[in-house]
Amino acid sequence: MLPTPSTSHVSFDTVYEPAEDSFLLLDTLSSASEAAWLTDRFQTSKSSASPLVVEVGSGSGVVIAFTAANSKHIFGRDDILALAVDVNRDACQATKQTVQTAIAETGNANSTHYLSSLIGDLVSPLKPGSVDVLLFNPPYVPTPDLPLLPQPGQNETKPLSRSEKFEHDSYLLSLSYAGGVDGMETTNRFIEAIPSALNPDRGVAYLLLCAQNKPEEVKARIVRDWEGWSAETVGRSGMQAGWEKLVILRIYRSGT
Repeated sequence: MLPTPSTSHVSFDTVYEPAEDSFLLLDTLSSASEAAWLTDRFQTSKSSASPLVVEVGSGSGVVIAFTAANSKHIFGRDDILALAVDVNRDACQATKQTVQTAIAETGNANSTHYLSSLIGDLVSPLKPGSVDVLLFNPPYVPTPDLPLLPQPGQNETKPLSRSEKFEHDSYLLSLSYAGGVDGMETTNRFIEAIPSALNPDRGVAYLLLCAQNKPEEVKARIVRDWEGWSAETVGRSGMQAGWEKLVILRIYRSGT
């Protein structure tokens, strides 16, 4: 079993704590079947360019750190470039330390490179067509409203009263789970951005959904509306948790 990156340095008052959904992503990416699929797709003989792996909404950084630290097992190569994006400044800072520590502990520091943690909304900071592997564990819980995205400077440290700190921390945490109508408002925006974000030759996206997000309908919509694309279920949670049962979709161009 591959080691789970340490997140002991992370303050979970403001950053999403790794849970069943996070661990399902780790298990799926490192499973024998998925690692074989990714290794075939990114083997050096097919493409010499180092794959760019990006996690959107990185939170604690446990997923991108695990992927980067275990790149040889997952991709069959240890020269990947890792990048993270999150709207929460605290999450970006946590991710940076999580990834750097995990890479150093596995001895991958001279090959796999962690580029940065970018503060931004979904794929907005990324160059179109640049991403080889796009990972997203979205805010999928149905909620009456979506929290407003942080404005520049909003996450800067300043003295807060106890009640103000509680409200601020609760707001930052809500960014990681509040998904709006059907838990799909943010996820739908992400799905719409996939074709433009991915490398047109070898790009692939992994998206986590819960049962109430209607993953079968999501897959059908992609296959129906996007000519030449596939959407497949490649991971499932092994535990029943009511409507929160989880799946991982792999989304990619069928012809590549």
